[in-house]
Amino acid sequence: MTQDAVLSIQGISKTFGKRRALDGVSLDVAKGEMVALIGPSGSGKSTLLRSIDGLQTVDGPNGTITAFGTQVQIKGKVGDKVRDARIRIGFIAQQFNLVGRLSLFSNVALGSLGRIGFWRGLFGRWPAETKQAAMQALHRVGVSDYAGQRANTLSGGQQQRGAIARALVQKAKIILADEPVASLDPVSARKVMEILRDLNKTDGLTVIVTLHQVDYALRYCDRVVALKAGKMVYDGTPANLDKTKLIEIYGPEFEDVFWEGAPQ
Repeated sequence: MTQDAVLSIQGISKTFGKRRALDGVSLDVAKGEMVALIGPSGSGKSTLLRSIDGLQTVDGPNGTITAFGTQVQIKGKVGDKVRDARIRIGFIAQQFNLVGRLSLFSNVALGSLGRIGFWRGLFGRWPAETKQAAMQALHRVGVSDYAGQRANTLSGGQQQRGAIARALVQKAKIILADEPVASLDPVSARKVMEILRDLNKTDGLTVIVTLHQVDYALRYCDRVVALKAGKMVYDGTPANLDKTKLIEIYGPEFEDVFWEGAPQ
């Protein structure tokens, strides 16, 4: 683990049956980085993200994941103090993971459960600090006008912004975003990526985002990590990720869909 790393992944692998989803992946992420994880479907991107948060255990006996100096995983098991790390890691899923029958405000306020206690949150007895933080977060991502509306009545883009606001109330220092724009229209997708970029640049949050849209990875992220068949095949700047390398990652068909104006 390098001195400025808030996250260190060392030699992790994960097998599902006969398929190797991750194969000896090692990666250090420094505080304040915005990292895109790209690669073909099934390359291991989501498995890696879930492993970082301890939602998916990796194979033992080798391989470790450490966040903020706390062991999230070691020897194929979740660490004893994983909760200490999770409190500072916000997870944003493709399908938003909001409780549809609750208001957007309540969903965002749920980000404070790690600090105020489960039962108090269950009955909606939010402290004044949580109420203020929730409204500030909703305003920050541009959906405060919908605070009282049930989450399942909102658009996908509005729900995803609510999920980001929940991570802000959680006071997350790392945001893991798993295909956060995959189910959104282009305008909503750009807005979500712009919010993540602003949180990274303005607030210094570390952001790791999996993307199928390679152009978004090149436009919004300072560092790109590519996986292919569970192995890390690229780790560098967007500027050095040229068309030849992208075809190597995705296969020859990638050239047929290569977008106008991309690096040649």
